[in-house]
Amino acid sequence: WESLTAHRYLHRAIDPDAPPLALQPKLSSPYRTVGCVFNHQSFLANCQPSDAVELCIFDFQNQSRWKAMSEESLKSVCAPASNTSLLPLPPLCAPSVDPAAASHQLELEMRYLVSEHRKDLDLVTVWDDHLSYLLSSALSAYETERCTGVSCGNEEFQDAVRRAVPDGHTFKGFPIHFLHRNARRAFATCLRSPFCEEIVCCRGDHVRLAVRVRVFVYPENACAVWLMFACKYRSVL
Repeated sequence: WESLTAHRYLHRAIDPDAPPLALQPKLSSPYRTVGCVFNHQSFLANCQPSDAVELCIFDFQNQSRWKAMSEESLKSVCAPASNTSLLPLPPLCAPSVDPAAASHQLELEMRYLVSEHRKDLDLVTVWDDHLSYLLSSALSAYETERCTGVSCGNEEFQDAVRRAVPDGHTFKGFPIHFLHRNARRAFATCLRSPFCEEIVCCRGDHVRLAVRVRVFVYPENACAVWLMFACKYRSVL
């Protein structure tokens, strides 16, 4: 059972002594070797000739295959008194940053910077609030994938964008991740990307811009900031 994805794998060991043409079960899990197994009470070392998963026999009662650590050894390592020599870990401080307020403030600053940048290029800026709203789900999915390694919601986001972009129009999006909340610094970093600059400086008919910021706050006020610029337009070429 994989704790991150909840996938379960059925294990069938391969018989290394079987004839070459004998049908052998296929390995269904992504794991290749197993050196030990443990739970809250036991710790067993794999002492089989090979630690390859496809050859392992998970018969934990068989002492010729699995060597159990003695109870005395486990108690010496896991007993509460065994860690008295270690300094106590300082408690983590709860976050004091309001993620909704921080996201809103940073988004307002980004809108201002984009508008000023386009004004310097003699370009009019028209914001699409609905398109900005749709970007929220993508940013949440990006942070979830960064934390857990599991991707989700991508198809729903693509469907929502397709419904929001009229026929004959083009959609472009540029997500980026930061560990700070400095708007000018983040905007300068974004403009170094040709793809982001193309969105911010978009030209065409019916150009609509969108920006969405999500600030995810963790203990000690550590922040993961996801920012996404997007535009939809009809090309004049």
